[in-house]
Amino acid sequence: MSEHTWIAILDYGSQYSQLIARRIREMHVYSELVKYNISAKDLAARKPAGIILSGGPASVLEENAPLCDPAIYDLGIPVLGICYGMQMTGQLLGGAVRKGKAREYGLARVTVVDSDPLFAGLPGELDVWMSHGDQVDTMPAGFAVAARTGTCPVAAMVCRSRRIYGLQFHPEVVHTPHGTEILKRFVFSVCTCRADWEMTRFIEESVAKIRATVGSGQVICGLSGGVDSSIVAALIHRAIGKQLHCIFVDNGLLRSGEAAQVEETFGKAFGMDLRTVHAGPLFLDGLKGVTDPEKKRKIIGRIFIEVFAEEARKLGEVNFLAQGTLYPDVIESFSPLGGPSVTIKSHHNVGGLPKDLKFKLIEPIRELFKDEVRELGRKLGLPDRIVNRQPFPGPGLAVRVLGEVTPERVALLQQADLRVQEEMEKLENYHTIWQSFAVLLPVQSVGVMGDGRTYENVAALRIVESQDGMTADWARIPYEVLAALSNRIINEVAGINRVVYDISSKPPATIEWE
Repeated sequence: MSEHTWIAILDYGSQYSQLIARRIREMHVYSELVKYNISAKDLAARKPAGIILSGGPASVLEENAPLCDPAIYDLGIPVLGICYGMQMTGQLLGGAVRKGKAREYGLARVTVVDSDPLFAGLPGELDVWMSHGDQVDTMPAGFAVAARTGTCPVAAMVCRSRRIYGLQFHPEVVHTPHGTEILKRFVFSVCTCRADWEMTRFIEESVAKIRATVGSGQVICGLSGGVDSSIVAALIHRAIGKQLHCIFVDNGLLRSGEAAQVEETFGKAFGMDLRTVHAGPLFLDGLKGVTDPEKKRKIIGRIFIEVFAEEARKLGEVNFLAQGTLYPDVIESFSPLGGPSVTIKSHHNVGGLPKDLKFKLIEPIRELFKDEVRELGRKLGLPDRIVNRQPFPGPGLAVRVLGEVTPERVALLQQADLRVQEEMEKLENYHTIWQSFAVLLPVQSVGVMGDGRTYENVAALRIVESQDGMTADWARIPYEVLAALSNRIINEVAGINRVVYDISSKPPATIEWE
């Protein structure tokens, strides 16, 4: 990464911090979120071309407000403060911040007073997205107003001699139509970055790094068939070939034909050392009589670790464990509002292994966002059915079979789910759907088929749109598609006589039912 020009983003807990990084990467410039209190010395050592101070929920007027190292402003590196980042800049450099007379939240219109350099070539008035209660009241020495609103006299400020800028609004959100253009002017005109963040280059650098790290060692990868673990396996295999050993645990709770698909893609097409453990009976036996969702998850997790560990021991001495940690998981560990540690995803990342299995971690996609991971997968030659695969729960269909999980009920859901996938993939806007699946409910209903009365199972359809899975809304699927889904499931899947559609959003509901 150090060979690239790059932008450092100091994260103060804004809900939009990751979005800043994504916007800049879309310009083919590498950007990375770093700890908000990183020292100026440590930051300078990494030689960023520019520094962005993100927004955040805190107030600089609070006693324990998160602040940057003031020496950052003296590094001679361009700085852009956004919202909280602008207020912090104003205060740390000798200006004054006060509570605004009126809190601005939502769309606002700014008048550009000084267009050079951030607003060069843009209209004199711009629609922007505001989200603040505090505002810069008195600018530090050497600063000039660049934009204002009716209630915010300093909506943007600039100190050209020191190349320090501040925006009270959020340029990174879609609600600021010219926001990307403003960021581009900072990244290219002010910071003179090169647009050299390309996925082909990422692959070349990652392959070289993996080879240098592994040497003649051996790597083990828990392959689930999901996007992250599949792409990690493909990338590492390109680097070290037969030194990679993939373990695929078929827990009997996968979608119809999924196990065979994984074996075909990775074992045959890619020629990987793929070790499949068909452990379905073991998992289903452990789930007998269990209806509590949390107990299901714990049982499946425990058995998975036992099966994975047993297979790993058969390989003898293995030095490294590959995991599909993504950049949002890493960010969570250091944001002021984030969790204390990196998230470990069940069945993608393998946590809780026995003490005798001591591996060094390899996390080759920890710098990437999900959309970048999918792009990487396409560059590596993975088929679309894997690259564009929707998120699938680690415990598999066990959390979509509500109530007790039995072989018969799993088989029933697999057939219903197969129809859902086949019909949904016909949609032109299928790529906008976050998840689409069937849930087998623990209730039966009366129906009529032919001249006979039936008393069979009910399936619920869950189809949602989302950007990141944190929030979601039910998809407004055309009625004819819903009709086709219902007809196919009821007519082709013996044992289901009623289909319902879940129109709950997240929150308050969750995407999965369990």
